[in-house]
Amino acid sequence: MTHYPHLLAPLDLGFTTLKNRVLMGSMHTGLEETRDWNRVAEFYAARARGGVALMVTGGMAPNAEGGVFPGAAGLFSDRDIANHKIVTDRVHDAGGKIAMQILHAGRYAYSKDCVAPSPVKSPISPFPPRALDEAGIEQQITDMVTAARRAREAGYDGVEVMGSEGYFLNQFLVTHTNKREDRWGGSYENRMRLPVEVVRRVREAVGPDFIVIYRLSMIDLIPDGSTWEEVVQLARAIEAAGATILNTGIGWHEARIPTIATSVPRRAFTWVTKKLMGEVGIPVITSNRINTPQVGEDVLADGCADMVSMARPFLADPDFVAKAQAGRADVIAPCIACNQACLDHTFSMKIASCLVNPKAAHETELVMTPSSKSVGIVGAGPAGLAAALAAAERGMSVTVFDREKEIGGQLNMAKQVPGKEEFWGLVDYYRAAVAEAGITLELGAEATPDDLAGFDEVIIATGVIPRDPQIDGQDMPHVLSYIDVLRGKAKVGQKVAIIGAGGIGFDVADYLVTDDSPTEDLAEWLEEWGVGDPEEVRGGLRPEGPQPDPAIRQVTLLQRKAQKLGKGLGKTTGWIHRAALKMKNVEMVGGVNYERIDGAGLHISFGEARENPTLIEADTIVLCAGQLPQRSLADALEAKGIKAHVIGGADVAAELDAKRAIDQGTRLVAGL
Repeated sequence: MTHYPHLLAPLDLGFTTLKNRVLMGSMHTGLEETRDWNRVAEFYAARARGGVALMVTGGMAPNAEGGVFPGAAGLFSDRDIANHKIVTDRVHDAGGKIAMQILHAGRYAYSKDCVAPSPVKSPISPFPPRALDEAGIEQQITDMVTAARRAREAGYDGVEVMGSEGYFLNQFLVTHTNKREDRWGGSYENRMRLPVEVVRRVREAVGPDFIVIYRLSMIDLIPDGSTWEEVVQLARAIEAAGATILNTGIGWHEARIPTIATSVPRRAFTWVTKKLMGEVGIPVITSNRINTPQVGEDVLADGCADMVSMARPFLADPDFVAKAQAGRADVIAPCIACNQACLDHTFSMKIASCLVNPKAAHETELVMTPSSKSVGIVGAGPAGLAAALAAAERGMSVTVFDREKEIGGQLNMAKQVPGKEEFWGLVDYYRAAVAEAGITLELGAEATPDDLAGFDEVIIATGVIPRDPQIDGQDMPHVLSYIDVLRGKAKVGQKVAIIGAGGIGFDVADYLVTDDSPTEDLAEWLEEWGVGDPEEVRGGLRPEGPQPDPAIRQVTLLQRKAQKLGKGLGKTTGWIHRAALKMKNVEMVGGVNYERIDGAGLHISFGEARENPTLIEADTIVLCAGQLPQRSLADALEAKGIKAHVIGGADVAAELDAKRAIDQGTRLVAGL
């Protein structure tokens, strides 16, 4: 008997059956743009072998102007069909099904040739769009239908028509972006004409025995977004036009409300999808922040949808479904929704991967060949644990040493930060995976060179130590290290000055102003960000706006650099951290010199001339002034002539970078 009877139940679509209720949602990895079709095929085949019922590719452009950026992949010719067939054949050989997403970016296209219903520039692109005339709209429809027909010829099992997240079809639906007065604008019947016409013609082109998914924006989270009545009206029209399945879209990309970041509660928007259940007769998929089999099972058991979509969890672990089926959910590598190696990479024009699983999108490159070596690893933080699991995967004999009594290293501090509760699950995963792999743990004692002398390979992952900012008065009792604060070992006053505004400084500020984490309370989180019921407020935006709980402390966050605080935070999540602290009235001050600390607080000045001396009144000062590599053991080994590989923070201590540490540990071991 399965632990997940709803999640693992088949879904009969009439002309075909999906083997479970799990969709791997669309992700733009950048792999198709490499034109290395073997690499693309292996990425999807690995997920097919892992048991997912149906996958959706990253968005394929129907034409040049519809691409998310110049050179975006699509199905533009017969040669493209042959290339995509390499992917579909590999997926089918692995027992999977795959649909191609047709994505027209509209005004979101990062191109001077972008087009839209009206010449309304997007806030996330520098290029104003050209408004389409009647012939131009007809050409876009034709190109999307041609893409669907070619997808069938390439062996895909279906297509997903992207109609949400503020892309082209979504732009026609709302008056926010559609100012037209012809038959494609004005009344809602006119504004919804384009997506309905696209689905109708796609169905005509591909025939009855082909999956057609429509990605429907359930809640726009923008001013003048769709009403719930309009969402239901469109859903019914899309069903009548021939769609097989409706998939959920949450929020436009320009919305100033987080929808998939780690601080968003799990399954935060499934209640919206549930409202559509019973309004249409075709299956409905729900999405966003569903990252464990149990969460997916609960969503389906609660009647929120017929199927769940997970995207990034399949970057973290391609074997997600197979492990759930086998009763091994505790060793599913978890998506922690950090965005650091996936979306941040995508928006930096890099290949997307995964912080937790660097092999994602690098399946043909990071191959773990068998080895009988013995490996001694010092440090049970992210770098050391990643190296240990990679070594065990290769068949090596692995021993991990750590001075602490628990594994996890600085992850154990990160998980204390409000909005980073997913790190608890990451540490739990490492604990279970290390046990299953048969890795020996030597915890609670300092490793010495003698302990490491007998191993074939030695890896040092001893992490970092805080950098000394050398501020006059920093030895006073009300001056604390971020380590003492996040480990709960020190009493913190009501007025706090934080020295250093990198990732740790922002985390400490969040920790100090927040009482109960809204990530653990959906109702509180929705209120904090101003999200309302779309049946009651257009687009799901409350007119009163965000209503966060008041800060429990008065905090000032400072940095030496004369630039916007948080500039070095994640490309797709930095704005969330800044907005959250702004809502808590955290004062952010840059371009300062730290003059001295005394009983009254922190004395600062500004600029090279040390002008405008100012006192920041504080009864607690927290030092987050950077880190240095902890290399004492590596140096001792070198002195004894024992060769060691140094990774993670012990190698480079520029911020606490778990992404780099895990990637470095994995790649090192793959090459040993």
